[in-house]
Amino acid sequence: MPVNKGDHKVEQYIISGGSPLVGEVEICGAKNAALGILAASLMTDEPVIIENLPDVSDTNVLLQAMESIGVVVDRLSRHTVKISAGAVNSLIVESAYIKKIRASYYILGALLGKYRKASVALPGGCNIGSRPIDQHMKGFKALGASVRISHGLISTEADRLVGSHIYLDVVTVGATINIMLAASLAEGKTIIENAAKEPHVVDVANFLNSMGASIKGAGTDIIRIKGVEKLHGTTYSIIPDQIEAGTFMFAAAITRGDIMIKNVIPKHLESISAKLIEMGCEIEEFDDQLRIVAAKRLMKTHVKTLPYPGFPTDMQPQIVAALATSEGTSVVTESIFENRFRYVDELIKMGALIKVEGNSAIIEGVNRLTGALIQAPDLRAGAALVLAALAAEGESVVDDIIYIERGYEDFHIKLRSLGACIEKTDSNKDARRAVFKVS
Repeated sequence: MPVNKGDHKVEQYIISGGSPLVGEVEICGAKNAALGILAASLMTDEPVIIENLPDVSDTNVLLQAMESIGVVVDRLSRHTVKISAGAVNSLIVESAYIKKIRASYYILGALLGKYRKASVALPGGCNIGSRPIDQHMKGFKALGASVRISHGLISTEADRLVGSHIYLDVVTVGATINIMLAASLAEGKTIIENAAKEPHVVDVANFLNSMGASIKGAGTDIIRIKGVEKLHGTTYSIIPDQIEAGTFMFAAAITRGDIMIKNVIPKHLESISAKLIEMGCEIEEFDDQLRIVAAKRLMKTHVKTLPYPGFPTDMQPQIVAALATSEGTSVVTESIFENRFRYVDELIKMGALIKVEGNSAIIEGVNRLTGALIQAPDLRAGAALVLAALAAEGESVVDDIIYIERGYEDFHIKLRSLGACIEKTDSNKDARRAVFKVS
């Protein structure tokens, strides 16, 4: 998502590092689940109430795009919305909003399922590498739809949708969810093989089932869908955000802190917990919370990103930032996206010793990082750079935090409640005069 600095104030974080983060933090609803669930809410004419919705720019942009085609969105509270999609007046979604986010393509599957026709502007999102939509197109075609791309729109249409056996060439969350949406209202049975198993895939399936869909096997690599004639209204609460929780786990690790992370599903965090334990952290699990203590300098480890239940690609920048201050040499291999080490140059400005070779980063741990002027290149890398700044000696300025706010609600406020010296300022003013307040 290119940032147009002309149309909004350019905000940044000013961070004074060196304090351990200590205390409790509450995790929001999962952004990635929310985007699929909001799109799925279009598939019934009856009202749908969605609870535990994160108040982040990605979800707000999707809601605005939905309003642009006649959907009525009522904000019942900051984290609860009522969606009424009984009066959709356009099947072409090309508002300026929708181009900003990757998950805009979920609207395609939802509208195709309900109306047998849809056109959506090609999606944007973070520039972390190629994320082709060929598997989405393959799935729609297997259900009997035609798909074409022209004038910046991806359009799909079908006289009727008929269930099919679809084998995905690669494990892809987006295509798994999109095919699941369309197939829920297709005739007959659909089988998706080599399906993604991520928690947010399961959450979207559970949401659809609460609306009357018949989906079995979500969370395994074979999902079976029996098409139904129509879906009905529901009230549903989104799962906690695995990546936000993981980010705060690494915030404790990198600052040698002690954080109780509340409103989580510990099972979703197992691959992250395992690596942190390997790195020398202590982790205590409870029913819906988790405590992480980092009493000493972190140890080296090797990690490769993999589809769930492997180590998430969305946690790769955070572990690299933490390993930059660990003891010894670590290797982090990225197997999902080919362009996800763009932030490494920013860590090097802070004194990190990192060499990128192909899809691996070789990290020689240093005793300490030092503050610098750094720039967030994307959502997760931006969060990782904030963590590095919190651990660094001296002051850092993090620019382009618009990326971070795409997926983290009140990030600086939550960090400050844990003892971080962090302020959000408008860079058009003299940011360096920011006064740090620790709440």
